[in-house]
Amino acid sequence: MHDFSFSTAVRVRFAETDAQGIAHNSNYLIWFEVARVEYLEQHAGGYQHLRDLGLEALVLETHIRYLRPARFDERLQVHARCVDVRGARFRYEYAIERGGELLADGWTSHATVDAVTFAPTRVPDWLIAAIASAEQSEPAPPSSSPSS
Repeated sequence: MHDFSFSTAVRVRFAETDAQGIAHNSNYLIWFEVARVEYLEQHAGGYQHLRDLGLEALVLETHIRYLRPARFDERLQVHARCVDVRGARFRYEYAIERGGELLADGWTSHATVDAVTFAPTRVPDWLIAAIASAEQSEPAPPSSSPSS
């Protein structure tokens, strides 16, 4: 996928499908989260590192556009990028594809907050730098280990 420097593999599990073997729409948000957590692991020391520093990254809003169905046992690539880092807010954009065919795309918006008070807290400078570095890098080869 163009303009994405990160992706990770997922495999559509039987439990994620309906009676027709098509992935239920709610799983796309889970796959977005899988990519987001992997992105942070690869580029910023992991989500747990943020939590260890007393920060949480709350989801404020989500959007998904469904284009084609995913089915049981298919291997998908979930592409992710982090954009619009300002103050306490940032946004991830996603594209889910199967063999180069776009199945869905979307975004999630987030805010960093103090883990105890939930007061908005600016995105730390080190995280801004890690995101900037990740987004300026060349597209990495996709992660090949699908979650099962």
